Amino acid sequence: MNYLKTGLLLAAMTALFGAVGFLIGGESGMLIALALAAVMNLFAYWNSDKMVLSMYGAREVDAQTAPEFYRLVEQLAQRAGLPMPRVYVIDNEQPNAFATGRNPENAAVAATTGLLHRLSREEIAGVMAHELAHVKNRDTLIMTVTATLAGAIGMLANFAMFFGGSRDNRSGLGIIGSIAVMILAPVAAMLVQMAISRSREYEADKAGAGISGNPQALASALQRISGSVEQVPNAQAEGNPATAHMFIINPLHGGAMDSLFSTHPSTENRVAALMQLAGAMGGGSAGTQQPAYADTPMASGTASVPVSGTARRRRSPWGNRR
Repeated sequence: MNYLKTGLLLAAMTALFGAVGFLIGGESGMLIALALAAVMNLFAYWNSDKMVLSMYGAREVDAQTAPEFYRLVEQLAQRAGLPMPRVYVIDNEQPNAFATGRNPENAAVAATTGLLHRLSREEIAGVMAHELAHVKNRDTLIMTVTATLAGAIGMLANFAMFFGGSRDNRSGLGIIGSIAVMILAPVAAMLVQMAISRSREYEADKAGAGISGNPQALASALQRISGSVEQVPNAQAEGNPATAHMFIINPLHGGAMDSLFSTHPSTENRVAALMQLAGAMGGGSAGTQQPAYADTPMASGTASVPVSGTARRRRSPWGNRR
């Protein structure tokens, strides 16, 4: 049912793209817009991961450059029954993470240095398990394609002011209609994008808790990330708001409300669902499932990675290096 809903929402996004083209250039505009949407979807299918990773300046790490973090992701991937994804680190003080890629065989997971230096290993395991759940559920392609289409619809709507409302435009909306398109089309695209994202986050939380074996750690991580996002800006995300729904917590300021205009469910609701799941599992890490990281020599603390710029290791209020 979730996949049917997601498919319908993607169809709605494509139809909206065509409708904006029609309002700008009539039937020919609609055909051009639909053709452009098809080309963009095809391009996003093959290149979405590279686009997003490059957008955030992510650098790939491996067992030599970030052994603890890489090994943790490797263990979680094995536990989830997934191929080993490419692993990236983003030099950004805001704790956050996302996954991308067109399928599990071509997936990538990325975490910020803020996440790796501020959270405990158990919490990092919960976050990366959540991202691997997106990979396993094949959410990554859908979420990246919607980001591409949403951004394109916004740009296309801006053309309405310059090319809409002409006398030979069969849509006949005029300048008032063009202004309405310019305002309403991006909003409609945003709503569709959010509907897709919000419906997938609860599923990824649940599946990620199963992969890590510790829903309480994921709940704790969500609370810490949410609190830090309000204090630590993410300039890259602010400049690319169409990608906000890809992160485990909305990286934009003022985006934490559980409302129609939120890219994610509220952290409080997600934590409540995870704590209920922990009770069903017997208390999370103390329950019947062994945490995925329990056999590592570093069962607590932070995952060490090489950092650059301002993201240097230092003591945090929680006693971990950040």
